[in-house]
Amino acid sequence: MSGDQQLNLFDFAESGASPTPSNFNRDQIPQDVQVQIPPGTYQNLDEIADHCNQCHRCVLGNNRTHAVIGRGNPQAAIMIIGEAPGQNEDEQGLPFVGRSGQLLDKILESAGLSTEREVYISNAIRCRPPGNRTPTASEIEACKPYLLEQIRLVDPQIILLTGATAVKSLLAEKQGITKIRGQWRQWEGCFCMPIFHPAYLLRNPSREPGKPKWLMWEDIQEVRKKYDELMQK
Repeated sequence: MSGDQQLNLFDFAESGASPTPSNFNRDQIPQDVQVQIPPGTYQNLDEIADHCNQCHRCVLGNNRTHAVIGRGNPQAAIMIIGEAPGQNEDEQGLPFVGRSGQLLDKILESAGLSTEREVYISNAIRCRPPGNRTPTASEIEACKPYLLEQIRLVDPQIILLTGATAVKSLLAEKQGITKIRGQWRQWEGCFCMPIFHPAYLLRNPSREPGKPKWLMWEDIQEVRKKYDELMQK
């Protein structure tokens, strides 16, 4: 999304969004889901992390150990959005650090991509749901403004959405992940691709052609191709 030719849809002046209300109190954000988070509220990712660790915009904040914000290069061209933190993530305060994260890192490495350079990883929500259940629609909506601010600050050119929850957090897609995985979508000037969640691949370990792991290999090669094309512009 970087570049003088591209429209930054998160910017008030460019997008025509309403200016921040005169009575806006940023300190109320973590405590009240009714308080909107206008684009440009946060100057850096640390400010988002500070609010997320205070946040009670939904019930998930009541039992968290750490809010899970992100890991990787905060200026990466590729941003990966997962579903929600699990136990390991909640304990460490980092996304994708358990078995799924280890597999995700290997998948990225297979395409010559790294969280040290090309990739930044986050989640649709920042707090672990009880029993690792799927986040509810209201929980996703409560956390979505934080996610949008993360995307604005990282300013990626490619967004990978791992699994159905991540897809729902940004795209108005009604089809299941198996129908839309590997297909490019446009979102706010960004190239978005839904892909399988690594946890799904752990449950389906076959590498036979047409199986999830084989399809993921195809998808990550397509991502690498798109990345190379964008870097040449």
